[in-house]
Amino acid sequence: MAATERSRPSLFWPLAALVIPAVSLLARIRTVDAHKLPREGAFVLAPNHYSEFDPLIVAIAVFRTGRLPRFMAKESLFRIPVLGWVLRRTGMIPVARSSSATSAKQTMKQSRELVEHGRGVIVYPEGTLTRDPELWPMRGKSGAVRLALSGDIPLIPMAQWGTQRIMGRYQKGLSLWPLRKPVDVIFGDPVDLSDLRARASEPAALNEATARLMTAVTELLEQLRQQKAPEKRWNPSDHGQKETGRLDS
Repeated sequence: MAATERSRPSLFWPLAALVIPAVSLLARIRTVDAHKLPREGAFVLAPNHYSEFDPLIVAIAVFRTGRLPRFMAKESLFRIPVLGWVLRRTGMIPVARSSSATSAKQTMKQSRELVEHGRGVIVYPEGTLTRDPELWPMRGKSGAVRLALSGDIPLIPMAQWGTQRIMGRYQKGLSLWPLRKPVDVIFGDPVDLSDLRARASEPAALNEATARLMTAVTELLEQLRQQKAPEKRWNPSDHGQKETGRLDS
């Protein structure tokens, strides 16, 4: 049932009561193909990312489907008083900078827990705000596909567009007027990684899986924008840019 997970008493209830009305004053969220997000069981949701306001839009879109929005968050945030308690109580997933071996073990553990508890997690595959000048998805990182491959978990692409009218990339404050700016959200079909599972630890397989995911996210964004993305995906290293603030590698 769609509402099973959301109907369980949790800290999400008071958070939703505070956040959803506030965000609804700024954004009129219109969702397409929400039925493509699994109604039960584990999932990895991979949205595009170009505004610091994005997580609120994504969280509300997921919450409306009956699922609870859980994100990957930097491990250091879990050590902050009050915030750390909220993150743990809502089932957010800590991610730490670590060696390849440690990272692989952490991914396996996280995948098992997602499957065991039937939870979903939202992972930004770009790892940080896109550097593309036109806000198209840039080169992806392997965190989302590693998590999906490790636990044989559905990998769902997602795109959203319109948030930049509320808070532009690197903008410090919110653009309050006019109220209720339209923001469109679209969910995609699961990315097929079945042929790569046997080689999930190989860099070539992870690169291919990541490329498939970023293509799926970009195609969804093309639908929302009714435009064609550039043929070559933006790669910060090609432009002398550092990819700071990323949560995976």
